[in-house]
Amino acid sequence: MDNARMGPVARLILVVAILAEAVVAASATWVYVAARGRVVDADAVPPGSTALVLGAKVSDGEPGDYVRARLDTAVALYRSGRVSQILNSGNGAARLGSETAVMRAYLEAAGIPSSAIRDDPAGYDTARSCVRARTEFGLSRVVVVTQDFHLDRAIALCRAYGPDPTGVAAACPDCAGWTIVRNHVRETLLARPRALLSVLTPGTPK
Repeated sequence: MDNARMGPVARLILVVAILAEAVVAASATWVYVAARGRVVDADAVPPGSTALVLGAKVSDGEPGDYVRARLDTAVALYRSGRVSQILNSGNGAARLGSETAVMRAYLEAAGIPSSAIRDDPAGYDTARSCVRARTEFGLSRVVVVTQDFHLDRAIALCRAYGPDPTGVAAACPDCAGWTIVRNHVRETLLARPRALLSVLTPGTPK
């Protein structure tokens, strides 16, 4: 359609669509570049590393499918000697089921010593988890453990705010297919653009 024949509303919609597409493309590029070469197989993790396990939904004292898969990955890393400490980072609010308490209980039930587990109940989002791993727990390097759709963004945010990251993707065989598709779409259209804008905005997440 000729621009001169477009109404003001149509022109505004077109401009917004172009800007949105540009932001999505820019955020995807940023995440890709930041995470390139930093997602590794479990057997490439240096022995004695610290795993940063990012929280997710829990219910009735039990971890949901996503966080359980992340914890299982951390357990395997610990048992192999690749990881000596596990930092659980999530929302510790009781009204949300206390993610970090549930994560600790699951790890201990799997045989991980209490002394090898640290909890950050104020890791309310990925950026805060990264910041606090550095500022509150004094970590200079971490191995981020989460699902593949989330991992690249988590690495990018940790590079911006936190300790030097690598990452191991947690498989999720019990996760419903439609939720995996939903999370990939959410990452592309919402989470990554929001993360890029937060990094470009002055200030550090608290």
